[in-house]
Amino acid sequence: MTDADTAAGGPAGGRDRDPDGRARNARPRDGLGRPLPYGADGVERQPEGVVRTARETVAEAQALLDAGRPFHAHEVFEDAWKSGPEDERTLWRGLAQLAVGLTHAARGNVTGGARLLRRGAGAVEEWEVARGEDRPYGIDLAGLAVWARELAGRVERGPGPVEAAAEAPRLVS
Repeated sequence: MTDADTAAGGPAGGRDRDPDGRARNARPRDGLGRPLPYGADGVERQPEGVVRTARETVAEAQALLDAGRPFHAHEVFEDAWKSGPEDERTLWRGLAQLAVGLTHAARGNVTGGARLLRRGAGAVEEWEVARGEDRPYGIDLAGLAVWARELAGRVERGPGPVEAAAEAPRLVS
C-alpha cells in the first residue's frame, strides 16, 4: 500500500478488513470484477453469503449474465454452492465455473477462460448423470455444456476478449 493509495481511500493500517476482521479487498471493481484504484467509480459489488432459493439464484444470475456481469453471477452461484444442499454442490460449483470462465474469456484470458468453461461443462454433466436430472430448476444443463465447449473453442481460436453480455448463456430455455 502506498501513500497514494491511503490518500485515495485505501486502508491506512495495511489490509482491508471486513467488520469481522477478515481480510477483504475493499477496492472498487469494474463490471468484470477487476480491482480498480481506490477512489475510482466501480460497479456495485454483489453481497456475499446471501441465502436464496434455487429459482431466485437462477433468476438473479441470469440478470447479471444478461447485463454482462458474469463475475457477479459467479458470486451468486457461489452463495448457492456454499449454502445449498450437499447433493447440489457439484451443480452450483459447475455453474459458478461457467460464469467465471466467461469472465476470464471477457477479460482476454484465453487459457483460463477455456479451461474453466470446459471444467464447468464437465461438472454440470457429472451432476446430471449422477442425479439423472437434466433440467433442475428449469436449467438446461445439456445446452449449457454445449454452449460452454463451443465458446471455449472460439475463445482459443479468436482474436481477443469476448463481449460478456453478447456471449451470456440462457440458463433456462
